[in-house]
Amino acid sequence: MSASPRAGLPSADGRPPGRLPYTGTGTAFTDETPYEERAWPPGPRWRTFDGGPVQPAPPEDGEADRRLGPASATRRPSAAEVRLVNAAILLRRPLLVTGRPGVGKSALAFRIARELGLGRVLQWPVTSRTTLGSGLFEYDVLGRAQAGQAWFAAQGRESGQDAAGDGPPASALDIGDFIQLGPLGTALLPHRLPRVLLIDELDKGDADLPNDLLSLFEDGWFPVQPLVRVKRQMGSVTVYTADPGRTATINDGIVKTRSFPIVIMTSNGEREFPEAFMRRCLRLDIPDPTPETLGELVAAHFGGGLGDVQERLVQEFMTRSAEVDGLASDQLLNAAHLVTSGAYSYGEGDHAEWRAVLEAIWHPLNGDGADWGV
Repeated sequence: MSASPRAGLPSADGRPPGRLPYTGTGTAFTDETPYEERAWPPGPRWRTFDGGPVQPAPPEDGEADRRLGPASATRRPSAAEVRLVNAAILLRRPLLVTGRPGVGKSALAFRIARELGLGRVLQWPVTSRTTLGSGLFEYDVLGRAQAGQAWFAAQGRESGQDAAGDGPPASALDIGDFIQLGPLGTALLPHRLPRVLLIDELDKGDADLPNDLLSLFEDGWFPVQPLVRVKRQMGSVTVYTADPGRTATINDGIVKTRSFPIVIMTSNGEREFPEAFMRRCLRLDIPDPTPETLGELVAAHFGGGLGDVQERLVQEFMTRSAEVDGLASDQLLNAAHLVTSGAYSYGEGDHAEWRAVLEAIWHPLNGDGADWGV
């Protein structure tokens, strides 16, 4: 059952009701209004930011179509998904998405970006070694030192003696050439419309990482310390971003957001998060997929290529998933590809071979063996 996502809501300042932006149907953004003129629902007064200079429209990369299938595919979102995504957008708050591994938590970020036309998703996969700083920016101080040595060596060769003087000009060793913003730092740049940031598997990170994110999510800005140290000499510096081939200009060493990003954080429930962190998030729990949602998933990627086999394959997947305490949705897609490839007829004549293949690709996620009995 889906919600009515375009229904009007009264605004806090008495203006006419607006329209909720997200429907969850998976359709691609079709508004032909130029990026610079597109409207966006206002946020709360206490979640308003004024960073600059404003960045150009973000790039597209086709990743959403690769992950989700064509935008024309039919999808019936849950009412909870539509409700909470819209609430996160309107409140400018991160959305913590929980559920078993493989239920499609990270796919939500790509659905939002594609439907709302917000450009490529910025992805920040979290591991046990991930720190807040690695998501914000990286400074190649060693590379800059090596470049300085190379400059001095070249000057010495040109003059026939050791290079002298106070050092290379700023243009020769522009500090911005050695700084790259990470996915988190790029998402907080002052874009006119929010970027979509996927922080994947947050529960795998260090225990301090959620607390480190608190002030960043609350304040919407951060310093790039190497640039802060040189701001008297270089007030504006152009650095690389997490978008391939893109740069951004930073003034006085500070990155300050303008339109708070749509932050999708996924968690497999491996540990609890601090209470203060949870207070600043909205939470969406994605349940195990139903036969209907699995059918939509297969149809999105294969159209009608499976024919009458699709229902049977989905049912077998559901049965196997129950036996091994849960399978990931992409394991179903693997089986569907094998069927459509023509390598297996999925008929009675190949029954034993097909069962052996399914047992191999529909293996338990916890690593335990669970023979099917071929």
